[in-house]
Amino acid sequence: MTDTMIAGAMLYDGSGSAGWRADVTIRGARIAAVTPASDVPPAGAIDARGLALAPGFIDAHTHDDLVAITRPAMTPKITQGVTTVVVGNCGISAGAGGADGDALPDPMVLLGAPDAFRYNSFAAYAAAVDAAAPATNVAALVGHTALRARHLDRLDRDASVAEREAMRADLADALAAGAFGFSTGLAYANAIHASTAEVMAVAAALQGTSGVYCTHLRSEGAGIGAAIDEAVAIARHAAAPLVVSHLKCAGAPQHGRSGAILDQLQQAAATHPVGCDCYPYTASSSTLDLGQVVPETPIMITWSDAEPTQAGRMLDAIAADWGVAPRDAARRLQPAGAVYHCMAEDDVDRILAHPLTMVGSDGLPCDPRPHPRLWGSFPRVIAHYVRERGLLSLPAAIRKMTGLTADRLGLADRGYVRAGSAADLVLFDPARIADRARYDDPEQPAAGVLGVWVNGVAALDRAGVTRARGGRMLRRPESQTVFNEEDR
Repeated sequence: MTDTMIAGAMLYDGSGSAGWRADVTIRGARIAAVTPASDVPPAGAIDARGLALAPGFIDAHTHDDLVAITRPAMTPKITQGVTTVVVGNCGISAGAGGADGDALPDPMVLLGAPDAFRYNSFAAYAAAVDAAAPATNVAALVGHTALRARHLDRLDRDASVAEREAMRADLADALAAGAFGFSTGLAYANAIHASTAEVMAVAAALQGTSGVYCTHLRSEGAGIGAAIDEAVAIARHAAAPLVVSHLKCAGAPQHGRSGAILDQLQQAAATHPVGCDCYPYTASSSTLDLGQVVPETPIMITWSDAEPTQAGRMLDAIAADWGVAPRDAARRLQPAGAVYHCMAEDDVDRILAHPLTMVGSDGLPCDPRPHPRLWGSFPRVIAHYVRERGLLSLPAAIRKMTGLTADRLGLADRGYVRAGSAADLVLFDPARIADRARYDDPEQPAAGVLGVWVNGVAALDRAGVTRARGGRMLRRPESQTVFNEEDR
């Protein structure tokens, strides 16, 4: 077995500690040694002097469930230094069955075409990921909306006692097969009719496991305070750590509320494990929702089944061309996707900088014109929020993208550069790393990422993507997730 040494880099180990110059040796899929840097790189070593080395970035919030199988090169993630993706968020997942045939409930369409949902159990999905051998590791949650689509004849109602028990049993089976937890997307039309009691009944399967409860809140607008209370109550009932997905203050009336919302989460975190993720942009993206079509939010259409030629245009311009109100134009475009410019920079700053927050892209890989977060989230944190604006220190930013996420989700042997840990690493130039994806040109790889290793396999080097794939399906260990006190 041939060792690979990365010599002389400034090492940021994922703990949040200051960097130090080190030589890191990879042997097989593991880190064999971490030692003080030699004065001169040994013969055959990768000369990384002047560069930064960190644990591979962990994307805490993705919708890569199916592309990990159908497009296993995972180019948007590898090129920005991501080595592990967490799938199954927002209540939608490919790993617990779902609707049959063409009856694919919104927003599961974000994951892929109906015929791609062919996995009747989590174990079958996990086996398919193993067979595909993607370039990144995959850690999966089980989605509530996917379970509802599997067990309910229609989704505009609360589940019966028998249906709740069937969903709970499926979740229990998935947890036994290695799922990392349970997710909900209670703001979406096909989950909003689920009562808190329904979600609690299903989430009860998490009790006694290390699984987490991740939630796209029932409201990210005026009702966000009550939605957080609901999320905390469900997590407490399930005896599970809580992760609030893509925390934001959505819509102009909510701008400025981030301080109070973070205080609410911090208070809950004093007595229960609580965290959140966010992406480093002021625009969101999802399916086109009539409820979000309001005058104060500029909306770009990313795709439309009904009017495909309108993709890439602003909704107001489309409505003007058609001589109709924006909401009528949106109705004509559906089903469709959209980017919503709905957040204030000050709120994003406050949320991203908070100790509870980790980074997740929430990228939509099946969107024909994806939000730039799919390709740029992690380099953007360093370029924009560390180097350009000084909102975060580099060690703190790296922790939010590595060790904190591994701790929160129970990803054993990931997120840190330590002897014996998995050899998931990213080498980058801290002076040049930058996101290049833009709203009008979103599929652009980042600059300044010079090396990526996944389980010891070099997925990217200075020449670019190598096409070598070292990722694997990660299974949840039985050990309980541990939170460091400073991250509460």
